[in-house]
Amino acid sequence: MRIVFRAFIATCTVIALVTGAVVAGGAVAQAATCSQSRLPLPDPSCTPGSYNPGVTQSTIGSTICKSGWTATVRPPTSYTNALKVQGIADYGYSDTSLADYEEDHFVPLELGGAPRDPGNLWPEPRAGTKTAATKDGVETKLKNAVCAGTITLSAARSAIRANWTTALQVTGIG
Repeated sequence: MRIVFRAFIATCTVIALVTGAVVAGGAVAQAATCSQSRLPLPDPSCTPGSYNPGVTQSTIGSTICKSGWTATVRPPTSYTNALKVQGIADYGYSDTSLADYEEDHFVPLELGGAPRDPGNLWPEPRAGTKTAATKDGVETKLKNAVCAGTITLSAARSAIRANWTTALQVTGIG
C-alpha cells in the first residue's frame, strides 16, 4: 500500500510543481520518510527492490542477454521523473535538483529488475565516491557474468541487493 501511495503522491507532486499549485503554505515539501543512513544504498523499507517475473535463469537468452532488451522495458522519464521528485522528498535530500540524481532501479534492468515498480526505483545521488555511474559499471559486469554462465542470475541478484558496492567481490567477479 505504501508503494502505491508513494506513486500517487509522486504524481501529485509533479503536477503541483509543473502547474505551480500551492501546497502546504506555498511549498511542495514533506518530512523525510526514508533514511539516508545507508547511502550509497537505498533505505530497504522504502526501496526493497523487485524482479521482473519475465526474467528467469531460463529466459536470460531472450531477455537480459539479448542486445538492446533493456531499452524495450525501460520506463520513460515522464514516469520516472514523477517518482524522482517524490523520492527526493522521501529521502529528505537537501539538494532538490533532479539533474543531481538518477532514478535508479535498485535491482537493475540488466539483472531483470522490475521496470515500473516504485519499490524498485529510487533517486540515487550522482555526487560522492560511490555514485550512480559506479553502480552502472557493477551492473554491467554482473550481467556479462550471468550471460557468460560464470554466475547464476540468482547469485547476481542476491549480491547486488545485499550491497552493490561489494557485489563483484562477493560473486568472485571483481
